[in-house]
Amino acid sequence: MRLQMFDLAGADPAVRFSPYCWRIRMACALKGIALETLPWRFTEAALLPAGHKSVPTLVHPGGAMSESFDIAVWLEEQFPDTPAIMGDALGIAHLRLIAAWTEAQVSAALVRNVVLDIWSALAPEDQAYFRESRERRFGASLEFVQDGREGRVEAVRTALQPARMALRKGPFLGGERPSFADCLLFAPFMWVRSISLFDPLEPSDAIFAWRERMLDAAGGVARAAARAV
Repeated sequence: MRLQMFDLAGADPAVRFSPYCWRIRMACALKGIALETLPWRFTEAALLPAGHKSVPTLVHPGGAMSESFDIAVWLEEQFPDTPAIMGDALGIAHLRLIAAWTEAQVSAALVRNVVLDIWSALAPEDQAYFRESRERRFGASLEFVQDGREGRVEAVRTALQPARMALRKGPFLGGERPSFADCLLFAPFMWVRSISLFDPLEPSDAIFAWRERMLDAAGGVARAAARAV
């Protein structure tokens, strides 16, 4: 089955930084599913299949879909002979909570620390859109929002405490091998790694060691990914 995914890119088309796209890139890598990624930028909405406005957008023989969590469920159902990363309906329900937590706590804590770095990594045609939309969202300039991030890094580390506690039981949130729970938490870190030199983690942190394991998972696909800096 041929799968193509529109994947958010920076000025360098090899730099892919969307955390939602990284959820699917890691899911496919862990399951051993071949995925062709197509660089896409904020101002290229017309390139997406009709009815789709955001990425990831997965194009498959039966159509297209855009919500990252729904895509992951579809992959789990369509490729039953590959390693399971979500489990049954109960497991998927629990993963929705982890997805909500990573968005509300981890990504929300990280974004203010890298929003100007994201802008810097964008193609010129995307920069005006990104600045206007994000400054409207935050009610301040990108420079003001990101300024002083060193003083906010502890908030990021505090938000990660539930995962830190879970990792006492094994090397991954999925136990002995990564699951989609690991993909959900890892995706925001790939978002930051792709476009910034900012690192909210200390080497002594259990999350740092887990992130290193995730960078090396599935043949090191994440570690080999292009970076803007």
